[in-house]
Amino acid sequence: MEEFLKTLTGRRIDVFCGATSSLRGDVAKVENGVLHLQDVDGEVCYIAIEKIIAVWEKPDKERHSGFVTRS
Repeated sequence: MEEFLKTLTGRRIDVFCGATSSLRGDVAKVENGVLHLQDVDGEVCYIAIEKIIAVWEKPDKERHSGFVTRS
């Protein structure tokens, strides 16, 4: 899992650790069995990789295909 998470460095993910523990952020760093996840406010959360059950990669919602009108 640690090697896989390293490939997601710089990408936004959701992390599920069981029960109601779900976290979202950008992968800042992965080392020594710890995932460093940074939220939109710049705060860093440290997650023990051994506790992670599932990971979802979140696409950038600011990207739009085709022509988009913004007010």
